[in-house]
Amino acid sequence: MRNKTTVQAILAGATLALLTGMAHAETVIKFSHVVAENTPKGQGALMFKKLAEERLPGKVKVEVYPNSQLFGDGKEMEALLLGDVQLIAPSLSKFDRYTNQIQVFDLPFLFNDIAAIHRFQNGSTGQAILKSMTQKGLIGLGYWDNGMKQLSAKKPLRVPADAKGLKFRIQASDILEAQFKAVGATPQKLAFSEVYSALETGVVDGAENPWSNAYSQKFYEVQPYFTESNHGYLGYMVVANSKFWADLPADVRSTLEKTLAEVTAEVNKSATAFSEGDRKKIKDSGKTEILQLTPEQRAAWQAAMKPVLDQFTPKIGKEIVDAAIAANKP
Repeated sequence: MRNKTTVQAILAGATLALLTGMAHAETVIKFSHVVAENTPKGQGALMFKKLAEERLPGKVKVEVYPNSQLFGDGKEMEALLLGDVQLIAPSLSKFDRYTNQIQVFDLPFLFNDIAAIHRFQNGSTGQAILKSMTQKGLIGLGYWDNGMKQLSAKKPLRVPADAKGLKFRIQASDILEAQFKAVGATPQKLAFSEVYSALETGVVDGAENPWSNAYSQKFYEVQPYFTESNHGYLGYMVVANSKFWADLPADVRSTLEKTLAEVTAEVNKSATAFSEGDRKKIKDSGKTEILQLTPEQRAAWQAAMKPVLDQFTPKIGKEIVDAAIAANKP
């Protein structure tokens, strides 16, 4: 009887220890991204790690993997769905296979400026897009800016005809493919980590990037001309595996959501500063020339790419495109 009591006590103690350990189990969140740390997204990931670990000590540990250290942009979505990472922040172009609605952000010359984009993202339509992929295993948690995109090439690009026959690196996006075809150029899909080498060796002749990417990845060293076109937007969606996010303890999930909201505001504020500062650094490097479009030249680019808007609006949804256009008015 005594032995039986002792065994029961040991088992009870072991069970209690196990349950206590489970109750205090630390959730590891691997945050993988493909850009450098000295970018808006890179800084945002580090800020999220710092705040999450401070606010949830012993409950959450965030591991940040920048510069495609863990997964490149061709594999990170699959890794998220498989549970190999818990948070990623791909460019919005990467989501078009999960929802057509997201393609609104790729349409050329749709938004006048970053302020218009924020009005759209923070409105009911933009917020609904974040949740539009939940049934496919993805839940959007916020939009992070990088900036407006600029064209770069081995030759000056002032009017659409200047792009004819050139090869441009693009992300895997039907709209971006159509955008360059509309001006007689050849789009070529390449992973972000391959872009510098492709520009340096002539695999492609040009690209489109916000200033922070052009500076942090040193694209300006291998692109003699930049055209300040502001023709499109490069932003990211912070996204989690929807099951992983739903399974988090309610208090942990709530704290992480509030933290991400704070980080998002800071990232988007800093993205503007990054863009201005990195543009100046590129200009001051003396390694490339930044071209300004006249109103007439800009209008020519807009006209050349308008068929892309007409082609994809029915697929995206006219009500979504109309909401984006309406956001141009303060």
